[in-house]
Amino acid sequence: MKQKNLVGILGICLIICGLSLLSGCIDSALSGGGGGNTDNGYLKGTVMIGPLCPVERNPPDPGCQPTKETYTTRPIAVYTLKRVKVVSILPEINGSYTVELLPGHYMVDLEQEQSRVGHSNLPAEVTISSGESTTLTIDIDTGIR
Repeated sequence: MKQKNLVGILGICLIICGLSLLSGCIDSALSGGGGGNTDNGYLKGTVMIGPLCPVERNPPDPGCQPTKETYTTRPIAVYTLKRVKVVSILPEINGSYTVELLPGHYMVDLEQEQSRVGHSNLPAEVTISSGESTTLTIDIDTGIR
């Protein structure tokens, strides 16, 4: 009888240990895997596109202010140095953006060749360091005069 109790107690201990390990794995997976995102860095900045109208006015003409479409018609992406797309940059309505990336060297460029009307400071090479932010202001001249 004592042997059965001992086997039962050992079995319960094994189940509890197994559940504890499993719970740690699930928690780690749900939180991004052991704090892995602390190894990442950030690319942030502002996308400035303009002019949007032939004549700049003061105060600005509301019809000449950037819209979501202003940014979506000129898509920008982050690529590896071998031109493999990593992520698209999706600016807020004010042009600001933040992208989380693994540490390394990247190229930021327009996604479409037809987006190259006017000129820009792209392509631009950036270096992302662990736990740090790299700032890149992206200027796109529409060519409107």
